[in-house]
Formats: sequence, C-alpha cells, structure tokens
Amino acid sequence: AGAKEDSFNVLDLAEYTKNRPWWRKVFGPSSGSSAEKYNVATQLVIGGVTGWCTGFIFQKVGKLAATAVGGGFFLLQIANHTGYIKVDWKLVERDMNKAKQQLKFHSSGNKVCPEVKSRVDEVIIFLKKNVILTGGFAGGFLLGMAS
Repeated sequence: AGAKEDSFNVLDLAEYTKNRPWWRKVFGPSSGSSAEKYNVATQLVIGGVTGWCTGFIFQKVGKLAATAVGGGFFLLQIANHTGYIKVDWKLVERDMNKAKQQLKFHSSGNKVCPEVKSRVDEVIIFLKKNVILTGGFAGGFLLGMAS
C-alpha cells in the first residue's frame, strides 16, 4: 500500500494582518470614507442602529457586572463579619499604596508607546472621514444606554 502525501497551504494570519487595519477588512479593500459609499440618511441609520445595539448591550453587561461586583463585595463583608474569613487590612492598605505609587510614576512620564499613538491616529483619521456615521453611532449609543 502506497502512502499518499497531502500538500497543505499554510496561511500565516499574523503576516497577513500585520499591515492591514481592522476596518479595511470590515469595509473592503477601498476603505475610504463612508461618505463616498453611502448617502447621509444611510450613514445615520447604520451608525444609529449599531450605536443603539452597542449601547443596549453595554448597559446590560454593565448592570450585570455591577451586580456581580456588588454582590461579591457584600458576600465578602458578611463572611468577614461572621468570622469565616479574616482580612488583613494593613496588607490591603500597603498594596493599595504601592499601586498608587506605580500609577503616579507611570502617569508622570506621559510617554505614549509609538504603537498606541499610531493606532490612535488611525482611529482619529477614520472618525474624521466618517463624521456622519460616527455621529449616528454616538446618538444611537446614548439611546441604547437610556433604554
């Protein structure tokens, strides 16, 4: 019986996506502004609907996270009060002071990593090119948070 060799094509996704911003993959190879592709009403509807959905989901997840954190804190307080656990408040205070010092140290430099700066610049350019879509998204997001 002869062994049959299969040949595989390997696609390195890291190399493929290295120099391609995410919105080029979403909006197509010509990722110009949406003003070139859609009229104002369509941009507002697209932005508003996606913003509303994002805001609605954000609100629900936020409430769930707040409930989980608050409930966990409440249970820890009950367990501490009844004697099931003992919290070393001196250790907590010392660790919090260390964290504050590290935050002060990192924020005093105000140095932004060049990779982060380039990503922020790309996002700002995208938002400027798609002002109507961004405005619709912001309005929809606020409506979604309110509902």
